[in-house]
Amino acid sequence: METYKNYMQQLFKKPWLPYVLPFAMFLLLTEPVRFFPSWSPFLYIIKTIIVGALLWFWRHKYAANFTSKLSFREWMLALFCGILVLVIWIAPEGYLPQAGQHSGFDPYSFGWPKTAALGLIAVRLIGASVVVPIMEELFWRSFFMRYLINPDFRSVSMGAFTWFSFIGVAILFGLEHHRVVVGIIAGLLYNLLLIRQKKLKGVILAHGITNLGLGIYVLLTGNWIFW
Repeated sequence: METYKNYMQQLFKKPWLPYVLPFAMFLLLTEPVRFFPSWSPFLYIIKTIIVGALLWFWRHKYAANFTSKLSFREWMLALFCGILVLVIWIAPEGYLPQAGQHSGFDPYSFGWPKTAALGLIAVRLIGASVVVPIMEELFWRSFFMRYLINPDFRSVSMGAFTWFSFIGVAILFGLEHHRVVVGIIAGLLYNLLLIRQKKLKGVILAHGITNLGLGIYVLLTGNWIFW
């Protein structure tokens, strides 16, 4: 027991844990949906709460990522990048290969009362446009992109470039998503934005705009396959 306690204490001192654990928890709570689709709304609510709580718990660990302010031009570039990725995500649907089948997330298909379905939509929008961009960008572009340059990732400046980290993160980011090809393209564009601005705020903003725009598009068109 003492050995286990010491191990856990050492684990929680690891500088990478606040970047990796929220991402890992999100994936862990996503995977069961493949086998138990009826659990989808409950798992989404649970993982949004848990990941959001972890991000809040470790918010002081991320403080260095958010010290730099965005200029007006940087805001506009992030907005443009987010919208561009949104268009690229939607436009090629049906023309590019995808990894497996994805039935989407229709909040009205679970037989919930209308008010409950609306609440589920609100959670989905908050999760997709706030929790996910922060969680993913902290993992992919604040931690992993720098880790591929030097395992002591905190010694690497934000937005540092090597071809290995640039291509590697884009490919793995794409493989994380059902739409692999457009996922890789999105990863390349988000990487370029970070390299250009050297600020994580901009890429989080762009990612949030993409996801919020996608949510609005889905709600307006009923194209649940994109959720």
